[in-house]
Order: sequence, then C-alpha cells, then structure tokens
Amino acid sequence: MNKGLFALALGTFALGITEFLMMGILSNIATSMDVTITRAGHFISAYAAGVCIGAPGLLFARKLPLKKLMTILAALITIGNLLTALAPSYLTFIAARFLSGLPHGAYFGVGAIVARKLVTPGKEASAVSLMIAGMTVATLAGVPAGTFITNNFHWRTAFFIVAFSGLCTLLAIHFLVRDVGKLPDMGFKGQFRFLRTLPPWLIFGGVILGQIGIYSWYSYIDPALLHVCGFSPLTMPWLMAIAGFGMFAGNLIAGRLSDRFKPSAVAAWVMGAAVPILILFYFFATVKIAAVLLLMLGTASLFGSGSPLQSSIVGYSKGGEMLGAACIQVAYNAGNAIAAYLGGIVINAGYSYVAPALTGVPAVIAGVVFLVILYQRNERPGAKHRSYGC
Repeated sequence: MNKGLFALALGTFALGITEFLMMGILSNIATSMDVTITRAGHFISAYAAGVCIGAPGLLFARKLPLKKLMTILAALITIGNLLTALAPSYLTFIAARFLSGLPHGAYFGVGAIVARKLVTPGKEASAVSLMIAGMTVATLAGVPAGTFITNNFHWRTAFFIVAFSGLCTLLAIHFLVRDVGKLPDMGFKGQFRFLRTLPPWLIFGGVILGQIGIYSWYSYIDPALLHVCGFSPLTMPWLMAIAGFGMFAGNLIAGRLSDRFKPSAVAAWVMGAAVPILILFYFFATVKIAAVLLLMLGTASLFGSGSPLQSSIVGYSKGGEMLGAACIQVAYNAGNAIAAYLGGIVINAGYSYVAPALTGVPAVIAGVVFLVILYQRNERPGAKHRSYGC
C-alpha cells in the first residue's frame, strides 16, 4: 500500500473505533452510567451531531495546506478520545462524544481529496476505499478488541488506547504523507457553487436515507444480539469481528468495482441489497446462524456504498471539493443520528430490539431511488445531463 494512504488509513482506523465501539459496548456503558439503553443511544447521536457541526468548519480552513489540516484533525481525534476516557458523568460523556465527532467528517472529507491526489488517474475510487479501509479494519479488529478490553477491564481503557491511535496518526501523516499543496481558493461563496447542480443533492439524499434505514438496525445491534438472538456477552467480541469483516469486504469490493463501473450504480446495488437483509434479520433473528450471516451481509451493505459516493462527491463539487467531501460526511452522520433516535422511539414504543430493522426498509428504498436517478440522469452512457467528474 502507498505509505501516504497507509497514514490516512490509520486515522480512519482511530475514527472507526471511536464511532463503532459504542455499538458493541452500549449495554456495558449504560450499566456503568446507570442509564437505560435508549438513553445510552444518545452517545451515538452526540457523536453524529459533532460530525455534522465540525465538517462545515472546513470552509474556514480552506486556505491551509491539506497536509497541515490533516495533522490538526489527527490532533483533535486524540484530544476528543482522551476526554471521553476521562469523562466522569453522563453529561460530560455526551459532551466528550460530541467533541470526538467534530474532526470525523472533516478528516474523511480532506482525506478523500488527499487520497485522490496520491494516486494516478483512474484509481481514485480505490484510493479512497483504501483510506476508508482503516475504518473497516477498526470494525474487524479494533472494535472487537475494544469490546474485549471493556468486558475484561474498563471502557475507559479502550478509549485511552483510541486516543493513542490518534497520536500515531498525527505522526504518520507528518512523516509519510507527501505535501500535496492546497486547493485553489475560490472564495467563500465559490465553495457553494456546486450546490446549484442536482447531482450532489442526489448523493446527499441517497446517503442520508440509506443511513437512516440501515443504521436504525445497526445502532441497536448490541441489545438485539444479546436479548433477541440469545448470544452471551462473551461472544460479542467475535460477533463484532464478523460485523467488521462485512464492512471490510463491502468497502474494498465496492471500491474496486467503482473503478470499473459507475459509482452511483455500484452504490445503488449495494444499498438495495440491504432491503432483503433487514427484512430477513427481523424474521430470523432468533436463528443464530442466520443472524450471524445477516449481520455480516448487513454491515457489508452499510459500508459498501461509502467509497463510491465519497469519491463521487469530489468529482461533482468542482471549486468546492472540500465542502462537498465534508457535506457527504454530514449526510452520513445526520442519517446516523436520526437513525439512533428513530430506533429508540420504536423500542420505547414497546417493540423488540430487532424492530428498527424492519422500520428502516422504506428509507433504504428511497435512498436507492435517489442513486438510480443520479445514474440515469448523469452517469449512464449517453445520459442527457452527463457531468460525472470523477
């Protein structure tokens, strides 16, 4: 792997643990903080809210060299997780999770631009998928390890280790990522010009709806696996590893396919695959073998649309690449925050922990429709409004 891409992937590794560890230890932290599962779900929403607030802040850092900006974001990852590990109460934990989310969208946004600059033309989508691979490795190995550490030591220990990963990211970016300069400054208003076109809005719409649908299920996967599927807490690290493998495979396969086929088509097929997966999980969650297989396929679908669309938005936001790449992270995490909230409403209404899987299906279908429109209108051969710029 390109050394620069490896350094960028270290950051997504740290961010992956920061975001997804919460799903594997939600019950543990709820007990530690003496709150209900649904109230603990606010830790997920707080992180997502931080992403949504932090990503647009890139507008005010657009004149900085991209490498310098990445080191600043790595420092924020370190500080946010350190504060999470030290949080003494429910409210301070909420605040720390919010702070931890601030660099997430910006890191992915700027990182996607840097990754594309580190490779030859035609390899952009796979380069972004390699950067995102750090997050999938986090879900494959880091999250299960964090779950094990939480179960055998304490959740604070896990977050201290994540803070150390952030520090390693800062050093790796400093020494391994070559200087790729800065983006041309189009002025503050110039950053928004790409939003006058339809493709970015189709991407944002597809992302947020797809996330709402799939993440409603995944936000409460910990209690679903424990209380509906019947797995013991001791098996959670292994189950999180299986979920992580799904994310890892889905991301890399979709990234490779997007170098050969149009990203919107790949993302639409991958996202659409979640519909039968969610329905089957709802009806067959009590069959352990089926639940494990569907867990892996569901997380593959969750991450499979990421690298194609993260790369696409850069091509569709000429003059405002940084804002476009950040906005797609806002869309992802706005969807995550809404999903955790809606899933909590369904559970509080008296339905089981697997009910959010079924209620998320309409949102996924709507997200696929947005991506199909993007393909038909802009990316298929001979499309009338063809303007694909990736």
